[in-house]
Amino acid sequence: MTTPLHLRQSERQFQQAVMEYAQARGWMVMHIRPARTGRTRTNKQGEEREVWDTPYEGDPGFPDLVLVRSGRVWLFELKSERGAVTNAQEKWLNAAEGHGAVLRPSDWPQIEEVLK
Repeated sequence: MTTPLHLRQSERQFQQAVMEYAQARGWMVMHIRPARTGRTRTNKQGEEREVWDTPYEGDPGFPDLVLVRSGRVWLFELKSERGAVTNAQEKWLNAAEGHGAVLRPSDWPQIEEVLK
């Protein structure tokens, strides 16, 4: 059985689609992108890799997207179909008390409903 194309989206592709959909419906959208820091880390294979960090202050696990429209605020953590959510990310979403969610490409019908 072949997986439908939209379910094979990378997190980056999925994020772009959600942002474009939200903005087309009048939502303000905020995403903080990781940046190169000049630091390096050695991986398990002994290869040195550049470290990408998301420079912000505060509690770890901040969600990928913040959307605001007409007094409503949503916090979205976007994952591929197989992506794992960290405990820190779950803590942010739980603190949003019903206004935070983990979204995957297969959740597109719910995304349309929430952002209409």
